[in-house]
Amino acid sequence: MSRRCDLLDTGPMSGNTVSHSKIHTRRRFEVNLCNVTLLSDSLGQKFKVRIAAKTLRTVDTKGGLDAFLLGTKNHKLTEKAKRIKKAVLKSRAEIEAA
Repeated sequence: MSRRCDLLDTGPMSGNTVSHSKIHTRRRFEVNLCNVTLLSDSLGQKFKVRIAAKTLRTVDTKGGLDAFLLGTKNHKLTEKAKRIKKAVLKSRAEIEAA
């Protein structure tokens, strides 16, 4: 399983470890992934996702999974997140039409 965020596709970065003697050695900075269950208010469903801690803080700040997905552009989201966003939009359209 690759170490990537399920919502924003955030992956590992590369850089250097710099020792006291200034020797540069290549290394990977892994993403801090968390296994969480997020609730969609519009759909009434829970989604198990593996997301970065930074993304989880953003979801909390935006006010939940639905608000996060609706406020994020499609080119930043993964395919899984796009499917959830499409279902949320459809659910909201049905609620407004009724």
